[in-house]
Amino acid sequence: MSVTNLKKRSGTKLSSRKETVSKNMIEVGPLASTFPCSESRILDHMVTMNDFDYSISDISKISGVGFKTTLNVVHKLEDQGILKRTRKIGNAILYKLNPDSSQAKSIGKLAFEIAKKRIREKI
Repeated sequence: MSVTNLKKRSGTKLSSRKETVSKNMIEVGPLASTFPCSESRILDHMVTMNDFDYSISDISKISGVGFKTTLNVVHKLEDQGILKRTRKIGNAILYKLNPDSSQAKSIGKLAFEIAKKRIREKI
């Protein structure tokens, strides 16, 4: 069945991928809007909520990145010193942005500057 027939039968408008992406750009974090990849979405969340620690499962759900990809990215960022393990609850290991890392501080500053620029453009 073609898209046109689906529109006629359902009586609803099917949005294109382009419309969906432009609508979601408002909800996308500053890093992901500039560098669209899974690492950016994860870093957006970790930079924004830098006072809290999260399990890999929580990071995956909040950032919208698949669990296996999140697992790989978190381990990569931990190896680079950007994220650090904070504690263990049951079998879950919790991570947060490493406040002692110069890379993490630079990423936080970059995210803040991108967010400021996006706000100025909206006004």
